[in-house]
Amino acid sequence: MNPKQLPIYEIETALVAQLRQQPRAIVTAPTGSGKSTQVPQMLLDRGLLGAGQVVILQPRRIAARLLAARVAHERHVQLGGEVGYQIRFEDVTTTATRIRYVTEGILLRQFLSNPRLEGVSAVIFDEFHERHLYGDLTLARALALQKTERPDLLILVMSATLEAAALERYLAPCAVLESLGRTFPVHIDYLGEPVDFEHDPPWEVAVREWERLVRAGAEGDTLVFMPGTYEISRTVQALQCSPLARGWVVLPLHGELPPADQDAAVAEYDKRKVIVATNVAETSLTIPGVRIVIDAGLARIPRFDPHRGINTLLVEKISRASADQRAGRAGRTAPGVCLRLWTLHEHKQRPPQELPEIRRLDLAEAILTLKAAGVASIADFQWLESPEPKSVERSETLLRDLGALDEATGAITPLGRRMLSFPVHPRYARMLIAAHEFGCVRAACLAAALTQGRSLLVRSAGRDARSDRDDFLGGETTSDFFILMRAWSYADRVGYDLNKCKRLGIHAQAARQVRPLFDFFQRIAREQGLKLEQEAPPDEALRRCLLVGFSDQLAVRLDGGTLRCQLVHGRRGQIARESAVRDVALVVAAEIHEIEGRAGDLNVLLSLVTAVEPDWLRELFPEDFHERAVALYDHEEKRVYAERQRLFRDLPLEVKRGGQPDEAAAAALLAAEVLKGSLKLDLWDAAVEQWILRVNFLVTFRPDLALPEIGEAERQLMIEQLCLGAFSQKDLRSKPVLPVVKSWLNGAQQALVEKYAPERYELPTGHRARITYGLDGPPTLAAKIQDLYDVKGTPAVAGGRVPMVVQILAPSQRPVQVTQDLAAFWRDHYPRVKKELQRKYPKHKWR
Repeated sequence: MNPKQLPIYEIETALVAQLRQQPRAIVTAPTGSGKSTQVPQMLLDRGLLGAGQVVILQPRRIAARLLAARVAHERHVQLGGEVGYQIRFEDVTTTATRIRYVTEGILLRQFLSNPRLEGVSAVIFDEFHERHLYGDLTLARALALQKTERPDLLILVMSATLEAAALERYLAPCAVLESLGRTFPVHIDYLGEPVDFEHDPPWEVAVREWERLVRAGAEGDTLVFMPGTYEISRTVQALQCSPLARGWVVLPLHGELPPADQDAAVAEYDKRKVIVATNVAETSLTIPGVRIVIDAGLARIPRFDPHRGINTLLVEKISRASADQRAGRAGRTAPGVCLRLWTLHEHKQRPPQELPEIRRLDLAEAILTLKAAGVASIADFQWLESPEPKSVERSETLLRDLGALDEATGAITPLGRRMLSFPVHPRYARMLIAAHEFGCVRAACLAAALTQGRSLLVRSAGRDARSDRDDFLGGETTSDFFILMRAWSYADRVGYDLNKCKRLGIHAQAARQVRPLFDFFQRIAREQGLKLEQEAPPDEALRRCLLVGFSDQLAVRLDGGTLRCQLVHGRRGQIARESAVRDVALVVAAEIHEIEGRAGDLNVLLSLVTAVEPDWLRELFPEDFHERAVALYDHEEKRVYAERQRLFRDLPLEVKRGGQPDEAAAAALLAAEVLKGSLKLDLWDAAVEQWILRVNFLVTFRPDLALPEIGEAERQLMIEQLCLGAFSQKDLRSKPVLPVVKSWLNGAQQALVEKYAPERYELPTGHRARITYGLDGPPTLAAKIQDLYDVKGTPAVAGGRVPMVVQILAPSQRPVQVTQDLAAFWRDHYPRVKKELQRKYPKHKWR
């Protein structure tokens, strides 16, 4: 097919015209329309690049390489010349390259060495609907550059499906163009019953359903979506064993394949083929001839794991939007069919789309990159969608703990710049740097690999398996990692044999997934010039290395009889019971699990624990130690005492009791106990509460008097003032309260209270009846009926503005009537009341 016949060319003239007038544009076009390969060529061929190049950001390495190869083929040039690509660990470009495909992090890092993007005329953000973190960051940097130093820089954002409204506001002013493309109808079908992939593996279900579709006469090539390389290999094996697959070409497709095998998967054949792919085939890549899609509905999705404090890549169910993208692969050249290996009911329960990575990933590496680029305030950075403030705070705290950011200024340190050269999470970059110093790089690579996926050891393995495991792998140790490392070495040695692993309670599939991660970390170490040891290092070396990488999860045992711990950053928890580390005062945890209990309380469990020595802290983090004197409350003695603490960051390591507590700190502690009700101010009585109610009454009903309200905060300050100079319950007993509470108002204000909200009301008989004020509404006046004979109208306070509720008392002081209309009482109710009371109390005066 001639590339000029692709649907994207219907907008070529409009796109070029718009970009000559306005350097920003949004292009939406369905997958298969040719946007990824043709738009860069349009910019070059129509003279929009000048002498510069166009950089096209791709979310995946395989897409960057295959798209570059495709464009080079179309232009009849050698790959790496006019057309090239650049991904981590691979740069196939030259100074002559005009069209450069890159993964998203590449251009962001280029900003560090080339802040003005000299030599770059246009940047295209492809498949932007996936909302990858580095895509968001790079777009923000490019937009800021365009608005300041490079108004000539062209910025295009392209996607198959994109909600453009928010993006259009972000890029405004910008042109918006849409290519409708040409697609064929795809019939989408679901399973009739739910499938449990734990018992019926997805590869077996996929092959079984593929056979059914082929027997039913489904035409064309097949694309099967699986979440990872292991599932792909099992699917390929199952297909190759199927009699129906004889004569078919069966090929895998994922990012870890050698380039030749990736090319083979997308090549055209005389025979029908089945491609088994990860979500690399979901967008960007168009595989011709596919008319059957079988979707397992799973993908490895990057997400921040609070247990590990890192981003993980675990298998999850895809969103409905991703499922639609996959289904569309069957309708590129002819009508097709998509079978989803889940039910329609399950489909409706899936999320409509994935959260943007900015909302679900750890930001530590991204923030470190921005700091290296001179971004002082992450909060002021012009995000397309701002991250959660807690995520930013958590990441910046971690970077400070790792030594990547200056503690005082927040600026990147020389160590932080060195860490940035490692294409891994900053925690593991710091570990690898430390491992080089301690001579345990290979061991650190394995430890890092072991933290990335599922737990290696099965918790409910059974008594026999646990016993065999302890005998074979060892029991009590100074680090849980040593047990895991021996377990993985055993699983690797026996080829991840399911039965042999099961005998020791080892999860064979989890162990299998460690190998590529282990190799990945070792490759990074070599590329960074780190020396990988040949002999096993001393245990102490790896323990020190783990301390450097996880110092933000240091914990000290609170007592020897339990597993309870105090952690850095004010947290408390306990060591998991299955930990092999025992009777150690100081530990560091590689995993922290927060588990909500039945009563809603939070249980914090420390896993993957390693014992550390106090001397290591002083050696490795000398600037993180300081001393302080604190005041603490003893609940049993009901008094405040002083304590001298030696802290690592905010974690007390050494404590000595004695000395006089700070008066203000003691007052705050005692006040808190008073407010909780565990301590009493004996003279804080009803008169004090009535004074506060009188003041607040006037605040509500006479705002013109401008009196200050006495709320909970003011009450707390009053109590702290009363507690000043006291250190125990005994000291509080004789404290005068009412004068202190009244002193919250000056003399003139106190006089206003006495005038407009008096404590008593003088009656014609000379009696002074008490007034009771409440939290809201008018106050209440209680008086005997004889004292009210000459009171015709309802008594009022607040300068006559608020009539009181009158509680009319019998001679026995019991209320016989409550009214806020005294005149109506005398007129309508008094004759009856008088008749009843006069019979009961004949000796009293009655009118």
